[in-house]
Amino acid sequence: MTETPVTTSAPARPPVVDRDAWEAARAELLAQEKAHTRAGDVLAAARRRMPMVEADGGVLVTGAEGPVPFTDLFEGRDELVVYQHMWHDGYPISGQCPGCTTNAWHVQRSAPYLRARGVSFAMLTEGPWAEVVPFLEFMGYTEPWYSVRDLPAPIGVDMGHIAVFLRDGDHVYLTYRTTGRGNEPAAGIFGLLDLTPYGRGEAWEDVPDGWPAGQTSCWYWATDAEGNGTWGPTRRPTPQWTRPGATPVVP
Repeated sequence: MTETPVTTSAPARPPVVDRDAWEAARAELLAQEKAHTRAGDVLAAARRRMPMVEADGGVLVTGAEGPVPFTDLFEGRDELVVYQHMWHDGYPISGQCPGCTTNAWHVQRSAPYLRARGVSFAMLTEGPWAEVVPFLEFMGYTEPWYSVRDLPAPIGVDMGHIAVFLRDGDHVYLTYRTTGRGNEPAAGIFGLLDLTPYGRGEAWEDVPDGWPAGQTSCWYWATDAEGNGTWGPTRRPTPQWTRPGATPVVP
């Protein structure tokens, strides 16, 4: 492979090669990608074989129609996927969790496809319903949201995760719940950034010499009014800047 260095004052770039050399490199990487895909299929098969634990399907969760039994979230279906959204009591809309906003923003349009497969979808949050309502209106969320404040695990468990439930008649069971980086499949941004030369721009990534220095993880989840990534007092969760009425945050 003959490589031509890129001469520029900008951060380092991938080497430039002819099309045949690029196709060869792409084919080599494709073999690794296919192995990764097949490994994921093996994990999914193992996930389907996990045991489950019973939950109280009769507990009341509070949504737009008032308190309803948790079983109502299944909408007559047997499977239910929920995202468990963190909440900071008394904080303004701009102060709600950027990480949960990242996931909620991505999955809000997933429900029709899940329902087509016979799977219901809902958002759960530990926030008091009176505080949650103006947040939903500002964000423009249309999928069903419910407050599970003060409810026992696994329905009212610590937030920031995806959980899956199975219904068998009047009985409800928890079959799976994410931990660590397990939420990433819900947010397509990660897969797209992983396709780019500079990746996510996070310090933990394995990158070639000369690549832009990585920053703290998830630095782009929250930005200021100029679009600069920050976790400081002038930030909002990034998607909020697209919402009508979003104003700069005064520290």
